[in-house]
Amino acid sequence: MFNESKALKRLFRKLTIENLWLYIIFLLKRGPMYGYQIKLSLSEVFNIRPATVTVYAVLYKMVREGLIEKSNINGRTMYKVTNRGLENFQRGLRFIEDVLEKLKGP
Repeated sequence: MFNESKALKRLFRKLTIENLWLYIIFLLKRGPMYGYQIKLSLSEVFNIRPATVTVYAVLYKMVREGLIEKSNINGRTMYKVTNRGLENFQRGLRFIEDVLEKLKGP
C-alpha cells in the first residue's frame, strides 16, 4: 500500500478544497444549481466531499467577488456563473496548464 506523505496530502487539499471555486464554476457551466446540488455534484463528479458549511462559505465569497450570482426561486437560492466567473475560470485553467507543463519538463 502506498504511504502518502504530508506534502502530498497538502497538495491534494490545496488543489481541491482550497480551490473549490474552480470545481463549482465547472459545475455551474452546465447550468444553474442549488447549493445542496453543488455539494452532491462535487462528490459525484470529482469525489470531493467538503463540509456543507465550506461549500456555502465558498459560494458566499464567489457571489461577493462577482464570479457567480444568486437568485431566489420558490424560497430556495439558486446559483449561476457570471461572465467574470467564466473568464476567471479560463485564466485559472491556463495557469494550471502552464505550471503542469513546466513541472513535466522537456
